[in-house]
Amino acid sequence: MATATPYRQLEQEFRRLHAFRGVLALLRWDAAVTMPRASADVRGDQLAALQIECHTLLVSPRISRLLDRADANARGLADWQSANLREMRRLHDHAIATPPTLVARIARTVALAEARWREAREQNDFGVLAPHLAEVVKLTRTKGELLAQRFGLDPWDALADEFTPGLLSRDIDAIFTPLSQRLPTLVTEAMEVQAGRQVTPIEGRFSASRQRGLCTDVMKALGFPFDRGRFDESDHPFTEGVPGDIRVTAKFNPRDPFQGLLGALHETGQALYDLGLPSEWVDQPVGQDRGMALEESQSLLLEMIVGRSKAFVSWLRPLLEKHYGAAGPEWSEGNLYCCLNRVERGPNRMDADELTYQTHIGLRYELERRLFSGELAVKDLREAWNELSADRLGLVPVSDVEGCLQDIHWALGSFGHFPSYGVGAVIAGQFWEAIREQHPGIETEIAAGQFSSLLAWLRERVHAMGAKLGVPQLVEYATGRTLSAAPFLRYLERKYVSEF
Repeated sequence: MATATPYRQLEQEFRRLHAFRGVLALLRWDAAVTMPRASADVRGDQLAALQIECHTLLVSPRISRLLDRADANARGLADWQSANLREMRRLHDHAIATPPTLVARIARTVALAEARWREAREQNDFGVLAPHLAEVVKLTRTKGELLAQRFGLDPWDALADEFTPGLLSRDIDAIFTPLSQRLPTLVTEAMEVQAGRQVTPIEGRFSASRQRGLCTDVMKALGFPFDRGRFDESDHPFTEGVPGDIRVTAKFNPRDPFQGLLGALHETGQALYDLGLPSEWVDQPVGQDRGMALEESQSLLLEMIVGRSKAFVSWLRPLLEKHYGAAGPEWSEGNLYCCLNRVERGPNRMDADELTYQTHIGLRYELERRLFSGELAVKDLREAWNELSADRLGLVPVSDVEGCLQDIHWALGSFGHFPSYGVGAVIAGQFWEAIREQHPGIETEIAAGQFSSLLAWLRERVHAMGAKLGVPQLVEYATGRTLSAAPFLRYLERKYVSEF
């Protein structure tokens, strides 16, 4: 039997890596959903051991030799294989810049910090997390500096590139600048428009079982395959797993009938993206998602744009009656739409409307850059957060849980992640404009509970590309236009001012 080519041997090695990473994903899911709290140290060792195996595979001399040989004989590769080889090289170069000892230290420190973040939230005391977060920041900064030396990037950019390849801080700033210029006045305009409308708050208690039933029905209608995925509850909604085994969680608030649903919509968008990746590339780097901004675009398209539209509310109304016994004027379609799209400055990112959501992202982006550069010490994060919140949102959080303990990202060492939410919203706006142009009847279909055209467009234009294209190239491929904040701003102005 002929020896496999260097490229084919690489495919075999990266198939092993894909399997390891699938196990890591399930261990992380278990830690957040079912693992006993006191087991954090044990899980940290398990995660560290597996991450070292992944790292060792990526940096092995064998992989280096195979990459060099495959590059030298790349002429006969198909387009997707050439892209796959490029992604293999990228993963190898990132891994080889980070020593195994640092990988292990980060894994153990993050596992402990995640557990302390949960304790800190229970006690409403940032001090419980602070020393562990300081260690995470220190180690993550070291990783960023090592990556920066290898790739000639700013340390923060080197980390951000792992989340959304190809988008650096200058690109992010170019997208955020027009938003920061227009959104403050747009928020004021929207609040003035809505001030003239009487909205009846929806009150009561909504059990987790009822909310779960509603979410399940909605997820099934959207196309989530429960024979290849799970839906659970956790402190912070997330999606984990690999195509073929996707785990989605939400958080239910008994006083809020929509928090769980909106969280489930958000995570279902990401899950459908993962499930729609090209099956023939599924265990290869090119068959993975194209980074967090693209994942967030899928999440925010479902949660914010589709899930809060008049068409979706019209379809949702009977399901609210089925699961909540919804009756009375407060449950009318008009009142529901106003409640779901109420523009209001508040302290919580995950409860924020589409307009003020970007302010929350900007706040985190600025604090993260200051933390990472050393300008801001972790011990001073609570004060800095509250000061910036007062300046940007006009309010000071009443507790650490509503302030600097809101998000788990920094405890996980995810520096460079937050901008992907803002960029993802912009991409979602550009996708939605293209979908409406190409399918003028899309809102009529949504109102009838028909989501196949929406999902088919995303499957063909976004999901099927995997990591073959860079983010700007993928957006242009899908929409025919270069990435810009303009479509998102047009969508917001139409929805909240012109047509509200």
